[in-house]
Amino acid sequence: MFTGLVEEIGSVTGVRKSSGYQLLQIQADRVLEGASVGDSICIDGACQTVTRLEGNRFSVEVLAVTLEKTTLGTFRCGRRVNLERAVTPSTRLGGHFVQGHVDATGSVVAISRNQKNVFLTIELHSGPANYCAREGSIAIDGVSLTIAELCGTQVTVNLIPLTLERTVLSERRIGDRVNVEVDIIGRYLARMLEIERRRNHDRSTPSAGRVHRLSPPGGTRDRPL
Repeated sequence: MFTGLVEEIGSVTGVRKSSGYQLLQIQADRVLEGASVGDSICIDGACQTVTRLEGNRFSVEVLAVTLEKTTLGTFRCGRRVNLERAVTPSTRLGGHFVQGHVDATGSVVAISRNQKNVFLTIELHSGPANYCAREGSIAIDGVSLTIAELCGTQVTVNLIPLTLERTVLSERRIGDRVNVEVDIIGRYLARMLEIERRRNHDRSTPSAGRVHRLSPPGGTRDRPL
């Protein structure tokens, strides 16, 4: 579990690919303090397990599902990435609950500026968009943000100067793909409503194989002749 508050920006120093598999090596400092093999680190919004530590570098093994659902498969040496360690019982939860389970990728379709404010508009697929709400939370490349505007399958977030300074969202351009994770509360609420809707539908629909016996007039039991 993460908070969506990026701890530092790391740099990809090694990429080795094979079919359905990718080994990434990343240079970092702060997130490696006290780190051990097996720890979880969020890389641009995707939770990955540390498989090797070498000085100020760590490696992760990215598997097929993650390569398919996230942008990690497009990483090249030199790319800068958002990094965050998993929370502990003593961690302050300043953002929102981020699992590091990317729902889908979105595309940057608009960037506008108003004095110190930068507005980033992301085009989502219909699935993730159904779980979004205005002024609700969303994680973009692992950054906890508040949805400023919601129009169909497009969400707009407001990036303050501190976010632009401490994350790689300042480097995103129109057409870039980003990792998107919707708020876990919205996801589970939608699932609960879906289950309840199905139950109500089942209650109101007669079973196809049920046999209804007709009672004789005047009672429910057979009478002797």
